[in-house]
Amino acid sequence: VQVVESGGGLVQAGGSLSLSCTVSGIPTNAFSFYEMAWYRQTPGKQRELVAVIRDGGIEIYGDSVKGRYTISRDTAKTSLYLQMNNLKPEDTAVYVCNVAAAWGQGTQVTVSS
Repeated sequence: VQVVESGGGLVQAGGSLSLSCTVSGIPTNAFSFYEMAWYRQTPGKQRELVAVIRDGGIEIYGDSVKGRYTISRDTAKTSLYLQMNNLKPEDTAVYVCNVAAAWGQGTQVTVSS
């Protein structure tokens, strides 16, 4: 399995960004059964779980992003997404996609105040 993130950038507080994670190495008919997640990492802090999507479409969010972020996936495109709304400066981090044992390089999200 390989994953590649895209979609990060610079946005003002209160704005929105959408991240994508292209997943390869998983058969399309098995894609929705995999647990997939977004994490974020900032210097000096532990990696933080942002959101998880599980078999059956179960979504779990970290407390700091509940109500603002939405995780989703598209089986046909074998892609994972993260819609981030009402962004705050404390959301600034490198966002990393995780599927099975695969971790992406991450994409930088910077929120200015």
